[in-house]
Amino acid sequence: MKKNLLMWDETLFRDPEVFEIDHVPEQFNHREAQLRELAFQVKPGLRGARPLNTICRGLPGTGKTTSIKKIFAEIEETTKKLVPVYVNCQIDNTKFAIFSQIYKKLSGHLPPASGTSFKQVFDAIGRILQKEEQVLVVALDDANYLLYENEINRVLYALLRSHEAYPGTRIGVITIISDMSVDLRTEVDARVASVFQPTEIYFPPYSLEEVRTILEERVAQGLYPGVLPAEELDLIVEQTMKSGDLRVGIDLIKRAALNAEKEARRAIERDDICRAYEVSKYLHLAYSLRTLKAEEQQLLGKIAEMSREEKEMTAGEVYRYVKETMPLGYTKFYEIVKKFDAMRLLNLHYRQGRGRTRLISLRYDPDRVLEYLQ
Repeated sequence: MKKNLLMWDETLFRDPEVFEIDHVPEQFNHREAQLRELAFQVKPGLRGARPLNTICRGLPGTGKTTSIKKIFAEIEETTKKLVPVYVNCQIDNTKFAIFSQIYKKLSGHLPPASGTSFKQVFDAIGRILQKEEQVLVVALDDANYLLYENEINRVLYALLRSHEAYPGTRIGVITIISDMSVDLRTEVDARVASVFQPTEIYFPPYSLEEVRTILEERVAQGLYPGVLPAEELDLIVEQTMKSGDLRVGIDLIKRAALNAEKEARRAIERDDICRAYEVSKYLHLAYSLRTLKAEEQQLLGKIAEMSREEKEMTAGEVYRYVKETMPLGYTKFYEIVKKFDAMRLLNLHYRQGRGRTRLISLRYDPDRVLEYLQ
């Protein structure tokens, strides 16, 4: 029996970094077409011209950010003349914050936190680009966060028309969108649209076999042989597909291995996965809620409140409950509900009777939804 137990200084992890959410794997399969398109879009920058503007669009956990980071890593290994800048718009969601990150990439440090105007940062960036004869490609991850307060137009206008203030500067923009209801080309105003003119690259959800292959690769890199039996991997793949987010599966493997390690066992068991899933299954929920507007969060909260009493509700019942406290027309209400369905936050389906009745059921425990919304 003892040979099946870990010694106090042993671990199941060959490389725990493989299971971190922000890890960029060396072996990155099933996004070859998207990577080729991205490479084509940035290629003019390698020759000193302006990179082509791009929208990367797809649900959370479909490889958009990893693809960008792979391309950017290749650029940095190849040249100093094309400078890639990655900005997380969940964190940096104002014009000043975004241009501060660009300035940091070019100069090695952030501008002073106080007493510095946007124009000073903008001018400093322009001077560096002119002096070094460098080209910029800026990736705005979760760019839908910039739609609030019209920030997206201010950011894109300053980036794409910088050559008017500093002749010779060349900047291309890649926007990453996880909100499938957002069409960025129609959201920007005319003065931005005339210079933006992006190409859209779509990232579809991974298929069951693709999810299995990706998780098998992570297991081979990150765990020692024999730690995750084939039947337990089947369960993890099943739970990943149910959540609709590959990151859930990666997190699930890590937590299940930690559970087994805590019990000093050399292999993951079904119970380790089931206990881990109680935490990992909400990873997709947490990421998804961050992308919602205040109005959408409020509506989802109302649906969660109703779901405490009824697991399945008609769209009409939900709308009557919601409009008591929210000034929301039915067309707008139903558009948001369809968005929730596309994001796999709820199920929207039909029941045949005298007519087609729309039914709504929440995919998550309502109390946990309300907890994350707070």
